[in-house]
Amino acid sequence: MQSLLRTLQQRIDRAPDQGFTQETLIAREELLRASADLLSDSSRRQAYESDLTALAGSGPTLMPALDVPTSKEVGGLLLLLEAGQAFESFELACRALQPPQTPALGSTREADLALLAGLACLAAAVDLHQQRRYEAAAQTLQQGQHLLQRMGQLPAIRQQLSDELDGLRPYRVLDLLSRNLTAQTERAEGLTLLEELVARRGGLEGFGDPSMGPEEFQAFFKQIRAFLTVQEQVDLFSRWAEASAAADFLASTALTASGFAQRKPERIAAARERLEASGQDGLQPLLACLHLLLGQVDKARSAFEQGATPELKRWAEQQSSDSLAQLCAYCRDWLARDVLPGYRDLEADPDLEAYFADRDVQAYVEQHDSPSERLPATTENAFAWDMGSAPVSAAPASPSGGFPEQEDEDEQWDWDGTSWLENLREAWDSHGPASWMERMPHWQWQWQWPSRRITTGVAVAAGVALLAIASFVRLRSPAPGPGRTPIAVQPVAPPAVPIKPTPPVKATPAAEPSLPLREEAPSEAQVQALLEAWLDAKAAILAGKDSRIPLEVLARPSQLDRLESERDADQARGETQTISTDITNLVINERDANRIAATVGLSYTDQRLNSKGDPQGEPSKMELRNLYVFGRDGGIWRLVSFQKAP
Repeated sequence: MQSLLRTLQQRIDRAPDQGFTQETLIAREELLRASADLLSDSSRRQAYESDLTALAGSGPTLMPALDVPTSKEVGGLLLLLEAGQAFESFELACRALQPPQTPALGSTREADLALLAGLACLAAAVDLHQQRRYEAAAQTLQQGQHLLQRMGQLPAIRQQLSDELDGLRPYRVLDLLSRNLTAQTERAEGLTLLEELVARRGGLEGFGDPSMGPEEFQAFFKQIRAFLTVQEQVDLFSRWAEASAAADFLASTALTASGFAQRKPERIAAARERLEASGQDGLQPLLACLHLLLGQVDKARSAFEQGATPELKRWAEQQSSDSLAQLCAYCRDWLARDVLPGYRDLEADPDLEAYFADRDVQAYVEQHDSPSERLPATTENAFAWDMGSAPVSAAPASPSGGFPEQEDEDEQWDWDGTSWLENLREAWDSHGPASWMERMPHWQWQWQWPSRRITTGVAVAAGVALLAIASFVRLRSPAPGPGRTPIAVQPVAPPAVPIKPTPPVKATPAAEPSLPLREEAPSEAQVQALLEAWLDAKAAILAGKDSRIPLEVLARPSQLDRLESERDADQARGETQTISTDITNLVINERDANRIAATVGLSYTDQRLNSKGDPQGEPSKMELRNLYVFGRDGGIWRLVSFQKAP
């Protein structure tokens, strides 16, 4: 009893001092005394607690509440705010200020309700911020702003609301842009907020925002990029490029990523034009990579010669003695590290072979091949820009300038035989060794856009890439016939650095006739068949068996590595898994030329077994709903990634 009375007196003595009228403070005090009287009367308290217990057991439809007379309503809302129920207090205060409950203009009740609404709005926004519900916090602040602005009161609190809303902008951008790509309205609002934020700074390199220093903004922007699609980045950076060298560079990077992943060389050409027009120093290695991706051998060689440094030259020599293989290794490493990562919707491997095997890429190179860039084609070592045809003297180009006409129906273009790389190499070697550039450009501001640190890891990664150089960019010449001379192929020198061996892929029987999936626009049934084949193969591997279908025709290397790691972990524990997965439904949500996203319902069961084959624990049974992404490269559809569907 004494403790109760002491607490009551402390609450009365510590009345809020934000400016409430005496009428509201008296109502608050009377409600506190009434509560103390109830709690100090044992019979009334017992009845009160019995009612609360009964309400608690009646389900979520009924909630305990207090019946407060209208004359003491503001005092009750003030106590609700003090009890930590800021959002509820704000909503009730807003309701009391709306017709037909609107208090008389200029009355003390109107002033106290407005003050209460402003304070409750600020407190509710803080609570929502701590819960990481940033957009909900912003909407609450905006609602409070509109209410107080309509009433024309409390300019100081309105400024506080505005400041809080402004400070939420980066968090709102993260909140809105991290949402599913189907939430187009929310994402569009996030992009608008991002543009406003960058404009207020004065560009990416600007310092016009005192609330966010350069280091904070850099960390924030790195997070943001991961939530932007490649096209969103192209559009944003292109708009900012006029006033920002960094944005111009990022626009070139995004165009390159889009062009490489989607097999659109015209975008890579646009990226090259941007870099050339920027006038920045130290871009020669990047330009060489872009020239290579566009099939411009002489320009690629010249760009590297102009930017050579001893350090990069030593790195190049460690990869291979072959100058073209060195450039390919550097280009692949650049794509993997600095170009392809960092996009919401882009799943691509730096696979140069698949890139040059694409028909759109071949057609672009053929169309933009100018006679002045061609190398002499009078010997069997010459490189003909008619994409794998016999020497010009033996097989002249068609009148349209495209591929030579086929003399026999059996001589169809396929992707086996003499590699286009060999033609490139022979032409390259005739011009002498290439020279190299030490590092990529460092911008004047702290971000230091992609820099190249020559490390053992880089060298090993490039060395591993060279293992596939012999089969790189396979574009077959027509089979040798009358008047045709096969092109001599030179072996690629092995790299001079230790190479981590690629994990062996278990020998498996030949794939079923329907796999690999090569259809340009596969049906849902064909996509489901591919996924079922992958799930069956995955179950076989985790059961300690061999897959009946080669894994490399079903999934990208990232998924194979993930599966191998899981199997290695099981082996270390002496366990296997028995997995059963049935596809209950599959719906394709997104589709383009090289990407398919499908939402899949699965009935999943698994059981772990020990080394003796005895079950370990209870089996797991789940109904799953996953989003699977499939990508097409080299003419084959494979699984790229999967995650829980939203």
